[in-house]
Amino acid sequence: MSVAPDDWVAGADFDRMHLWHPYASMQDPAPAYPVVAAQGVRLTLADGRTVIDGMASWWAVIHGYNHPLLNAALAGQLDQFAHVMFGGLTHAAAVGLGRRLVALTPTGLDRVFFADSGSVAIEVALKMAVQYWQARDRPCKHRFVALAGGYHGDTLGAMSVSDPVTGMHQLYADMIPRQMFAPRPACRFGETWQPADADALEHLLARHHGEIAAVVLEPVVQGAGGMWFYHPEYVRTARALCDRYDVLLIADEIATGLGRTGRFWACDHAGVRPDILCIGKALTGGYMSLAAAITTEAVAGAIGQGGAGRLMHGPTFMANPLACAVAAASLDLLAASAWPARIAALEEQLRVELAPARSVGAVADVRVLGGIGVVETRKPVDVRRVTGQLVEAGVWLRPFGRLLYLMPPYVMTADDLSQVTSAMVEVVCGL
Repeated sequence: MSVAPDDWVAGADFDRMHLWHPYASMQDPAPAYPVVAAQGVRLTLADGRTVIDGMASWWAVIHGYNHPLLNAALAGQLDQFAHVMFGGLTHAAAVGLGRRLVALTPTGLDRVFFADSGSVAIEVALKMAVQYWQARDRPCKHRFVALAGGYHGDTLGAMSVSDPVTGMHQLYADMIPRQMFAPRPACRFGETWQPADADALEHLLARHHGEIAAVVLEPVVQGAGGMWFYHPEYVRTARALCDRYDVLLIADEIATGLGRTGRFWACDHAGVRPDILCIGKALTGGYMSLAAAITTEAVAGAIGQGGAGRLMHGPTFMANPLACAVAAASLDLLAASAWPARIAALEEQLRVELAPARSVGAVADVRVLGGIGVVETRKPVDVRRVTGQLVEAGVWLRPFGRLLYLMPPYVMTADDLSQVTSAMVEVVCGL
């Protein structure tokens, strides 16, 4: 499928002049490739070329594009109604999704707050933690401990708990709350655990627990802050330290949840239950923006008995019926699939096919976990040039910093994955 060259050229010109893309400049912006169709793991560009999407549209499209079951769920809800406010009203799509989430999350996480996006889910979790301690007459506990190298979103609260040095938010340092940071866990996933890795976190909690509301972390996998995979024992130790020092634990599973790391939740690698779990991205199979912050009766009950008597947050499109309906269908589809075997196969193939990049001089590291493959280079990647090379090879990836990585749809075939990994290795060989 393609469109007339004059049409898509004109559209691209308008896009370049007027539409601001993520993390982009309006001055001499990099090309934005027009997509006219998507099916399975392939995107069709306006000039007729197809590319294999190794990004799952920023890690969300786990079942592939244009899935008939998800299309049907969306259409079925649309025939009823597209949206109603969630303030004072409810609907079957929200109830159905809530039932599935309570059943799928660790025991005790059974109070579900729907949010618009992953960043907003983090904001909600931070608010929950602050209001929880206010309700317990400990208002001094209003600060947070996060991990260096972490990334939790682009809204103000989320930025405050994202890496303050190497992250993307240094420009806003004077307008966001100042939090505390422990060093990024150095012990890799699969290595022998080094207990000293958690000493800095313990020191912070021992010294400042009277003002700390919660520890915020991405369990096992740090995503956009550096794609770092660390030992699950750190998460288990963090849980124990939070219990010891009377601090909540917030797990950001927006990128890692729903099977991406080989376990349904990344927290499952450590066998822990956080006090608040944030999910998003793949929740709707990539169809619509939807997220949730899920907590315990203890947290929700305390907030309900506090001075405000309620959680002070309420997005206009909270629990949008279309998003809830397609999310429930996506979770059903995931449950009915052999996703653990799919992820295991992706991991094995990624380990084998990315291994040749280790011998390339421009490469600093290669790491794989579940359905995530990362090639870290020694110098920052020229995103414009590398993206163009990948498109020419029939592959869509979006590198950043010194990272060329892929998080493919779970349904990607071995042949398609080989085309993506071959393109990655070829590109880094040319750096």
